[in-house]
Amino acid sequence: MDVLLMIAYATIALGFLVFIHEGGHYLASRLFGVRVTEFMLGLPGPSVGFQYGETRFGVTAVLLGGYARVCGMEPGEMSPHLAKAMESVYRRGTATMEEVAQDCGITDDEAYEALEELDEWGTVKRPLKSDEHNTYRTPAVRPTRGQIRRAQRSGQPVPQAAEMGAARPLDDPEAFFESEYRQQYRSLPFWKRSVILVAGVAVNILFALMVFVLVYSVIGIDLQNTQTGEVVHRTIGPLQAIQAGFSYIGMVAVAVAQLFNPQTAAETVSNSSSIVGIAVISKTAAEAGFASFLSFMGMLSVSLGVMNLIPIPPLDGGRFVIEVYQKLSKRLVSEKAMGRMSMVGMGLFYLFFIVMVGKDVQRILFGG
Repeated sequence: MDVLLMIAYATIALGFLVFIHEGGHYLASRLFGVRVTEFMLGLPGPSVGFQYGETRFGVTAVLLGGYARVCGMEPGEMSPHLAKAMESVYRRGTATMEEVAQDCGITDDEAYEALEELDEWGTVKRPLKSDEHNTYRTPAVRPTRGQIRRAQRSGQPVPQAAEMGAARPLDDPEAFFESEYRQQYRSLPFWKRSVILVAGVAVNILFALMVFVLVYSVIGIDLQNTQTGEVVHRTIGPLQAIQAGFSYIGMVAVAVAQLFNPQTAAETVSNSSSIVGIAVISKTAAEAGFASFLSFMGMLSVSLGVMNLIPIPPLDGGRFVIEVYQKLSKRLVSEKAMGRMSMVGMGLFYLFFIVMVGKDVQRILFGG
């Protein structure tokens, strides 16, 4: 029963914090008109959920982490065949890679690259598992009431509902392609892309500060006099609570920075907690009361936010550093280079994870 409670409390805490983190990315993307095709709680895989507009919301089979699929974040140069490939698929409704290659007068490999990029844009749908060939389809269109009202107010054609794979010949392919491109992350200026990248961290920090104010200024805390044993219930002003919150954020930032110092990295990793330690602490905090569990979530939110600022892909901080490099150098980072950096980053995190799990297991077995 204790193990089940630990899993339940950890899932609640981490699930909520990941949800608001990805929610930050989602809201910032939609604010700038960027399409988001998926907003999921859990790792990529089988999922259940619902469709609203162009976004599918839901949960996956593995409730660890979460993601918002922001369109147009693929690295490198755009394929020069996107417009023609898009027109071919929309004219046919359902088209194989070979058919698109024939329509566009390009090789199968060039057609495949263009179609995969259009899938990243949310402009076409990639092959289903049941397909025998590389078959691509037009996406389903289910306009929301808001989209219909905006079209009516602006005098634009009202979007019509259509099923996935339905033929939709384009009256003005160039205008439609330009409209699709404007809904991509890559079409935005540097400052807007930066806002999208740091929005998740900002939401985590904002939530933590709200928690500090609620716990220390509204609920209050019990302090015990070590000499007399007397317990006093105290509250502090909101400004003091926010100052305490920023002090804690600074402390976590310093601890994370020590990971890059060879002299302190090992000690920092040893003093950190993996998902196992978080599960144990979340149960202890929940049993201590609502204020204690809320405080724990606030501190965990800070850790999640600051860790995401580490300048290693695929973390938000890593992608931000790449954006800065591209801005200053006027050169795009290739897909191959991004893939290699992400592999190295994931390797480091898996190493940290294994070490921290080992330390947490030792603490549980031998105390501490």
